[in-house]
Amino acid sequence: MSPRIEEIPLAEFDLSLSGMRIMNPARIHQVEKSMRLHGQLQPVVARIHEKGYQIIDGFKRFYTATDMMMKTLQCLVLEIDLSQAKVLLMNYNLSHQSMEAWEEAMVLQDLHKTHSLDQHSLARLTGHSRSWVSRRLSLIDKTDEKVSSQIMMGTLTSSHARALIKLPRGNQPDMARVIINCGLSSRQSDTLVDAYLKAEDEDNRRHILNHPEQILLNDPPDSEEEPYDVRLSLLGNKLMQSTVNAIVGLQDLLSRLDDHPIVMFNETEKVIITPFLREVSDYAEKLSEITDDSQIHKSKQQQ
Repeated sequence: MSPRIEEIPLAEFDLSLSGMRIMNPARIHQVEKSMRLHGQLQPVVARIHEKGYQIIDGFKRFYTATDMMMKTLQCLVLEIDLSQAKVLLMNYNLSHQSMEAWEEAMVLQDLHKTHSLDQHSLARLTGHSRSWVSRRLSLIDKTDEKVSSQIMMGTLTSSHARALIKLPRGNQPDMARVIINCGLSSRQSDTLVDAYLKAEDEDNRRHILNHPEQILLNDPPDSEEEPYDVRLSLLGNKLMQSTVNAIVGLQDLLSRLDDHPIVMFNETEKVIITPFLREVSDYAEKLSEITDDSQIHKSKQQQ
């Protein structure tokens, strides 16, 4: 039977796949604001499951509908098996860029363990490389359980986790507490973790945890000095300096988007910010064209 749109009573929905999603309060609040203002704009996606409908996409809409005491939700009903539902859970959200790396990792781990799918099969199903799958799986495997719990509660992000897994599991919870208490970005967390790993002894490591501001105050330590290479001409050095400045700016931008994805902003903020992001993307595309291997090869031939 082909997919169909139906009005489904809230009581008939099965939320068993919600354990693979991070219920971020800020994102739920954004959905609630939208639904209270505009109503349900998109159907939830669910599959026929036992005597009900197992939600694949639309958990935040369901929670909001419950708070609003709605009786039904518009639903796109699919007839697929459980493994297909889990793949769709990830792929559907990948296209909307609304899924954190940690959530992707949880789906992949479940498919690997519950459905006996190896990394090659997972790569084929998701359309990503095997190394992409491996990185996602290792994100969970290397993370301490206490840190995992904080990620699921939305107090830490996947980007924070990437910084924390540089540490042994036993050291991660203490660093995580510092990150949460100080409200550190993923970039600041990276800096603090790197300093911790370079510390010479336990006293220095304890000092870093107790006084993280002293480390972050000096980040980066040589930021005031522009890079210079005696092998380059004046023009070459200026180009290199501009490149380094661009890298720092992009790292900061990507770090902020990691911590606060564009979907978390309200509609007015999106209208204002999105054109700037598109302009950055356009410039990146132009830069990619300029630095394409074929262009570089062509320049070499002309010299």
